[in-house]
Amino acid sequence: MAVIKRFEEILSWQKARELNNIVGEMIDTGKFKNSFRLINQIEGSAGSIMDNIAEGFERSGNREFMQFLYISKGSCGEFRSQLYRALDRKYLKAEEFNVLYSLTMEIIILLQKLIEYLESSALKGSKYKNRNA
Repeated sequence: MAVIKRFEEILSWQKARELNNIVGEMIDTGKFKNSFRLINQIEGSAGSIMDNIAEGFERSGNREFMQFLYISKGSCGEFRSQLYRALDRKYLKAEEFNVLYSLTMEIIILLQKLIEYLESSALKGSKYKNRNA
């Protein structure tokens, strides 16, 4: 497996950025009307997905990185729950819901694969450089 040097190279982070761009465009075009609390929550959870991947990576240790990846997965679940609220309030059409839902599921799968890789890796992260196998 190639060495990742920047969090921007992580596929799950790239997909989370894509998710944020879609949600941001929906918010900016008034898709969520004036439901400011839902806007704040859905934008916050979407941002949390990508931000926790980045923060965990920058901690330079696999254990901490995995912890942040699990938080990111949790934010995916929170985001999906908020999608249902947006769908039920008719802020989203079924097709829009499905696109966003599918993207979050793709991100969760990528996160889980990354977690599994880190769990099985003999390398512990660059901050443990002298202790790596």
